Amino acid sequence: MKMVPILIACLALAGCGVAHAAGIRLTSAAVGVDGRIAARQSAHGQNLSPPLSWSGGAGAKTYAIVLEDSDAPGARPFVHWLVWNIPGAMTSLAEGRVPAGAAQGANDAGGTGYFGPRPPSGVHHYHFKIFALDGTLALAAGADRAALSRAMNGHVLAGGELVGTFAAPGAR
Repeated sequence: MKMVPILIACLALAGCGVAHAAGIRLTSAAVGVDGRIAARQSAHGQNLSPPLSWSGGAGAKTYAIVLEDSDAPGARPFVHWLVWNIPGAMTSLAEGRVPAGAAQGANDAGGTGYFGPRPPSGVHHYHFKIFALDGTLALAAGADRAALSRAMNGHVLAGGELVGTFAAPGAR
């Protein structure tokens, strides 16, 4: 019975029906000790994807990253960034960069690639999720979150999450 909550938590993190064998530690210099995301990473600033670093995910052939705002109005989180087929030998992404061979998907702002935090009001929580995958995903650039989840199904080796916050200008 004690395994049920753990399994449910793993499935929720993956969002694609696979439990993780091991965790990935995801960090960013753009997310402060207090959890605040740097203004330059926001759509109010320079709208640059943050630098990300990770450890764990042994055996990964590729990685995928999903950024979602869980506090956005609507029935589901707002997708800010989808990127997949990040080479398995990598352990970081530089600010504003996506490596050769990686693909980016559709965000909910109507574009493709990174769309930084821009909450309509108050403080929002942004979930950076990383997934270690057992191979390259056969998924065209511009795909949406549902297509990425389907493509990852059965291929997730491990996952991790970093949560940052960003406040609308004038919010506390």
